[in-house]
Amino acid sequence: MTAENNAQSHAQLMNGVYKTQRHFYDLTRKYYLLGRDRALQSMAPAPGQSILEVGCGTGRNLALAAKLFPNASIYGFDISSEMLKSASDKMAKYAITDRVKLAQADATDFDPQQLFSVDGFDRILISYAVSMIPVWQEAITHAATKLNPGGELHVVDFGQQAGLPGWFRSGLHGWLAKFHVEPRAELKNVLDKAAVPVGGEANLDSLYRDYTWHGIIRRP
Repeated sequence: MTAENNAQSHAQLMNGVYKTQRHFYDLTRKYYLLGRDRALQSMAPAPGQSILEVGCGTGRNLALAAKLFPNASIYGFDISSEMLKSASDKMAKYAITDRVKLAQADATDFDPQQLFSVDGFDRILISYAVSMIPVWQEAITHAATKLNPGGELHVVDFGQQAGLPGWFRSGLHGWLAKFHVEPRAELKNVLDKAAVPVGGEANLDSLYRDYTWHGIIRRP
C-alpha cells in the first residue's frame, strides 16, 4: 500500500471514529488528556512568531493558543475532515477565524507553503496525536524539519504510567485501544533521533506519575 493510500485509509478511520465523537470530544477529553495547557503555556512564542498544531482536532488547543498569545500567527491541520468541521465552528464561535488558519493534511508529509504559504513555524505542537498516528515516528521527524531556526517542537501524549498501579496502566491501555490509541513507549528515542538532522536537542519530562510525557525538540 502506498503512502497516499495509507493516509487516505487513516483519514477514513479517523472520520469514522470522530463523526459522532467530535460533538462531545472536548467535554470528555478534558478529564484525561492531561498536560495540554502546560505544554501550550511553555511554548511562549515571541510577538509575531508562529504556532502550528499538528492534528488539531476540534481546535480546542488553537483557541487557547489564540487567547494566550494574541500576537502570534496560529495554524492548525488535521487529517480528519470531521474534526475540522468542529475546529471551524470553534474558531467562528470565538471570532478568531481571521487569526487561526486551518487545513486538511497528513502529519507525515505536510507542506507549509502549500497549506499556509509559509516556509516553517516557530513553535509546533503535537498534542495527544502521536498515539493515534500509525507512522508516528515519521510524523515527529517531519515536523522537526519544518521548524524555523530557534524553533521548538512540543509533543505531549500518554506516558507509560510507571508511577501508577499496574491495574491502572492495564485498564487505561485496554480502554485506549478501543479508540485506536496506543501510548508510544519509544517516544524519547524517536525525539532524540528526530533532533539530529536539524542540529537540535531533545528532552522528555514525565508528568503526573508518568501518566503524561512532554517532549521538546529545540532547533538552534
